[in-house]
Amino acid sequence: MRTLAKKMVNFLKKEDGPTAVEYAVMLALIIVVCIVAITTLGSNANNQFSYVAGKLALS
Repeated sequence: MRTLAKKMVNFLKKEDGPTAVEYAVMLALIIVVCIVAITTLGSNANNQFSYVAGKLALS
């Protein structure tokens, strides 16, 4: 029982776990921002190409 308590104390003292979780959260936020930016840019590019195609069709 004493070794189990010692292992728990050592586990709680280590900072590897929380650091890994923080990095995972930062990575997830960066991925979400990238997806939003790419979606917005793709939508704007599609609108621009549609506008140019419409102007060329009228010519």
